[in-house]
Amino acid sequence: MRLFLGVDGGQTSTTALIGEETGRVLGAGVGGPCNHVGAAGGREKFTRAIKESVGEACRRASLDPASVRFEAACLGFSGGPEDKRELLRELLRTERLIVTTDALIALSGATAGEPGIITIAGTGSIAYGRDASGRTARAGGWGYVFGDEGGAFDIVRQALRAALRFEEGWGPATTLHSALLAATGASSANDLLHRFYTTEFPRPRIASYARLVDAEAAKGDAAAADILRNAAKELAAITMAVHTRLFRPGERVRAAYIGGVFRSAILLDAYRGLLEMEVASPAYGPAAGALIEAYRAAGLSAPLSNLPEFKT
Repeated sequence: MRLFLGVDGGQTSTTALIGEETGRVLGAGVGGPCNHVGAAGGREKFTRAIKESVGEACRRASLDPASVRFEAACLGFSGGPEDKRELLRELLRTERLIVTTDALIALSGATAGEPGIITIAGTGSIAYGRDASGRTARAGGWGYVFGDEGGAFDIVRQALRAALRFEEGWGPATTLHSALLAATGASSANDLLHRFYTTEFPRPRIASYARLVDAEAAKGDAAAADILRNAAKELAAITMAVHTRLFRPGERVRAAYIGGVFRSAILLDAYRGLLEMEVASPAYGPAAGALIEAYRAAGLSAPLSNLPEFKT
């Protein structure tokens, strides 16, 4: 029996799926976060996450983690693949090793391996696409300093700016001011601004307040609603940029979306309305996308079955 491995390595957790050549998933496992190997303690954290996730998947599939060999393994990472490939060669026995980005496996899972576009809006944002010939294109994903428009961090940045303008008397009234202060314990928007520059508020924590912006918009705050609609415009823009580079004008393309930002009904409705293409939630998650890419590397196109219930 030929075995295949797909791994989604993220900043919060690592998910592994093992499948056999018909597409049936035999086992799944979850480990800790793995991102930049070069950071302090990064190599140890990465190794532990891979061993935990793949080891658990092997045990659930009644396989020995110490001796299992894969026909092909695909692993996608949010921190990029460059610093991980050699380490993975030490950790895994596989005939074909594909180390790639989280955008590719998210796309492959979202479209079940078919051509299309995935727009990811979590803490940051990026759009990524692939056409029928295998050509790929991306837009966005420049990081929180120079880009990531429409992502959760950017939404909160715009919310704090609106609160600061109101506090200083040169912006319209907004409930974002009181909501942000109540959620963070800050004494003023200016105080919160300075807190956001400290290690007490890492980017993921700041980005988590995007839910607060959505809540205030749902209550009728105009500034919050404008922020979400503008975020939708930015996300639609990068989606359309990928479409223009890969597909003909008017060509029907499946556009999928993933990420916590799209949990906002206001933003999602605006995003759908701006795109002249089919917009759908993902068929599968990124780990399943990585497994599909492992099959692709071996020249197989196997429909997935027996996927685990937890989100992959």
